[in-house]
Amino acid sequence: MIDFRSDTFTRPGPGMLQAMLQAETGDDVFGEDPSVNQLEAMMAAYFGKAAALYCPSGTMSNQIAIKVHTVPGDEVICSHLAHVYIYEGGGIAFNAGAQVHPIIGSRGMITAAEVLAAINPDDVHKARTSLVCLENTANRGGGCCYDWEEMVKIKAVCQEHGLALHLDGARLFNALVATGQSPVAYGQLFDSISVCLNKGMGCPMGSVLLGSHEFIKAARRIRKKFGGGLRQAGFMAATGIYAMEHNLARLEADHQHAKQIAHALLEQSFTGHMLPVETNILIFEITGDWTPAAFAQHLKKADILVMPISATQVRMVTHLDITPEMVNKTCEVIAGMA
Repeated sequence: MIDFRSDTFTRPGPGMLQAMLQAETGDDVFGEDPSVNQLEAMMAAYFGKAAALYCPSGTMSNQIAIKVHTVPGDEVICSHLAHVYIYEGGGIAFNAGAQVHPIIGSRGMITAAEVLAAINPDDVHKARTSLVCLENTANRGGGCCYDWEEMVKIKAVCQEHGLALHLDGARLFNALVATGQSPVAYGQLFDSISVCLNKGMGCPMGSVLLGSHEFIKAARRIRKKFGGGLRQAGFMAATGIYAMEHNLARLEADHQHAKQIAHALLEQSFTGHMLPVETNILIFEITGDWTPAAFAQHLKKADILVMPISATQVRMVTHLDITPEMVNKTCEVIAGMA
C-alpha cells in the first residue's frame, strides 16, 4: 500500500533498526540511560536550549509544557485549529485545568495583533492569560510555515505582558528545511519547544521537550505524574539519534513529492481550493461528481491510501516511506480520473 494518510505511518529502516539493536540502555527514571541522555543533549545543543526531556509522544510533551507554564484557571491563547486545542483529547482542561482562548487566524497561524487583542485584562472576573502556543508547521493549515518576523512580534507581545511562549513543533524540522531558519534562533525565541521524532523523521515513537534547566526539572516531575517515566528507553532514543544524523536533510524530498502530487491534482477539474503546499502536507477540496470519500475509495482500489478530513476536503502527507515511484504511480492514477 502507498500510505499518504499521515507521516506517522513511517517504519524504521535497516539502519534505524540496527541502531536500536546496538543501543546502550539503562533506567531513564534514574537518569541512567546513556542513549536517552545522548539524545537529550543532542537536541538541546541543536536548538541552543539548556536542557531537554525525552517523552513518548508529542501530545505528552505539549501537555507537559502547558502544565508547567500554567496554573489551574489560567487561559491559553492559540489558533482554533491548533493541535493542542482540537487533537489532544481536551488535555489542556483535563491535565492543566486551564481554558483556551482560540483565535480564528489564517491557516492555523495567528498574528501578534491577534494575540494582543486576546489577552485578558487584570480583572478578577477574567481568567489569567499566561501562555501562548504556536504550531509550526501548522497541520490543519496544510503544513504551512510561520513568517519569522511575525513570531518575533508575538514574542515581544508575550514579553510585554508576562506570558510564556510555547511552540508545538511536531513538524518543526519540516519548517526548518523549507525555510532555512535557524534552530538556535528558535531556541532563543521560545520558552519551550516540543519536537516530534515520530513523523517525518521516521522514528517509531518519541518527542523531545526543550527549555531551561528549571523548566525541564519541573517537566520531568510532570512527565512522571502523567505516567511517562521511562525505563530502558534507549532502544527508542537511539532511533532519534539516528534520525537526527540521517533523516533531517532528506525532508526536502518529501516536500518536492508533495508539490508533484499537488501539480497532478490541480490539473483535474474536480480539485477545488488547495491550501498552499509549503512542506509535506496537501489539503484540498474535492468538487463536482466526486466526494472526499469516493476519491479515497477510488485511490484505495489502486492501493493508495488518503484521508478525507471533512465533507469537502482530503489530506495527503508525504514521508520517507514514499518513493519517487510511488509518487509517479499516484500522479498517474489521479491523471486517469475524470
